[in-house]
Amino acid sequence: MSTALITGGTAGLGAAFARYFASAGYDLILVARGVERLDRFGAELAQQYSVTVSSTAADLTTDEGCSAVIELLDGVDVLVNNAGIGLGKGFSAAGLEAEERLLNLNVRSVLRLSHEAFKHMRRRGRGTIINVSSVAGFGPTMPGSTYNASKAWVTSFSESIGLLGRSENVRVMALCPGFVRTEFHSSANIPTSDIPGWMWLNADSVVESGMRDLRRGKLISVPSVKYKFIVSAIRHMPLGALGRITTRLAAISARGQIR
Repeated sequence: MSTALITGGTAGLGAAFARYFASAGYDLILVARGVERLDRFGAELAQQYSVTVSSTAADLTTDEGCSAVIELLDGVDVLVNNAGIGLGKGFSAAGLEAEERLLNLNVRSVLRLSHEAFKHMRRRGRGTIINVSSVAGFGPTMPGSTYNASKAWVTSFSESIGLLGRSENVRVMALCPGFVRTEFHSSANIPTSDIPGWMWLNADSVVESGMRDLRRGKLISVPSVKYKFIVSAIRHMPLGALGRITTRLAAISARGQIR
């Protein structure tokens, strides 16, 4: 039986990944901070899909939390680094401690868990790592400067080790969605009322789209045609023009960080 380990595995995209892999017959290891929610969701999945679900409560912003999860990675077939946070305040207002906590989770935990998983998968000659990034990583926005930079790192990192893994039969992909209807924004105290309805994506649809791209061998997955167009425009736009646009959109961005 294959096993998938999913961080942030009880809500949003993490829960969608858990449902996807459970429906495919994978045993699951779910990682999140809340013990009660882990146990409840795990029991629901085990009953519905007849798979084994174990859970680990860990705070991946800490060395201790990362180390606890690293101990579980030997033998895991799929690692989904989904856990991530944003900030409801701009760079100058958020405080250094909050910014460092964001980097610890969005970057450092992804690095540590990917490094350990890649080592085991390379030795076994197979495995998959999916790192949840964001379209926010393709361009700057003033309120989300550190968040955007963290996701740019995740995308570039995943693409690089994905190229390395091809010769080792280890697949690595960055999943880069836009706005997804999850608890991400409310957890970061980011209002979403002014975000247009057409910009929202469904979590299960994002996961299904990402898994199709993984099967096609893509290193970067941007779900939905509309966000593919947005990313293409950002990549080809002169930096000066992009800066002017993001300045005009700063008020909207401050009220809704792209996931």
